[in-house]
Amino acid sequence: MVEFSIGLPAYNEANTLENAVTKVMKALEEFAHSYEIIIAEDGSTDGTDKVAALLSERYPLVKHLHIEKRLGRGAALKNAFKKASGKILVYMDVDLATNVGQLESLVKAIEEEEYDLAVGSRMLSKSRVERSRTRHLFSIIYNFMVRAMLGSKVKDHQCGFKAFRREPLMQLLDEVAASHWFWDTELIVRAFRKGYTIKEIPVEWTSGHETKVRLIEDSFDMAWQVIKLWWQLKWSS
Repeated sequence: MVEFSIGLPAYNEANTLENAVTKVMKALEEFAHSYEIIIAEDGSTDGTDKVAALLSERYPLVKHLHIEKRLGRGAALKNAFKKASGKILVYMDVDLATNVGQLESLVKAIEEEEYDLAVGSRMLSKSRVERSRTRHLFSIIYNFMVRAMLGSKVKDHQCGFKAFRREPLMQLLDEVAASHWFWDTELIVRAFRKGYTIKEIPVEWTSGHETKVRLIEDSFDMAWQVIKLWWQLKWSS
């Protein structure tokens, strides 16, 4: 079993994937004794699968998991984590919106401070964040809605920079029904309700110019997902 498994969810990232993998490898080599990088490639149509296959051939520590038809970011990560061998499981978005140099502080919250989950947070006072006012406002509203309706105490549920202790994550994976953007939120909410310990880490974060998130459509969809999960939890408790 290796120390760390890093999941990189990838959908149509042919132009950015190699840069992300090499930067993550460089950051890991600063502190990790053993690791693996799992490219969770989710039905891409732009040649991402070919880039991922080449990287896995070039670097023995890089694995490529290909899904023929797109299932969603959450489903791709679930598939990757179920096949990972690390004691600490991590994922970060391929656009590296979060400064990859903060990877060590993220995993230390699990490895040394013994938290069950560590999540990057753009909502902490020490975080340095560059994004539009509109996206910031939508994020504030969304996270308030999650805390008010679902009882979470976490301030930022959607930052693509998270680490997990293996055992709690394996217990949670099959309970999470969401398969796309809402996957992060549902995972954190269910972890919180089970009493797992969660630490938020301040991050340096810059919004990617080619984000896959459609602000209006995805925001409404995620708000609906919050309502559905609230209803499910209400009647299952």
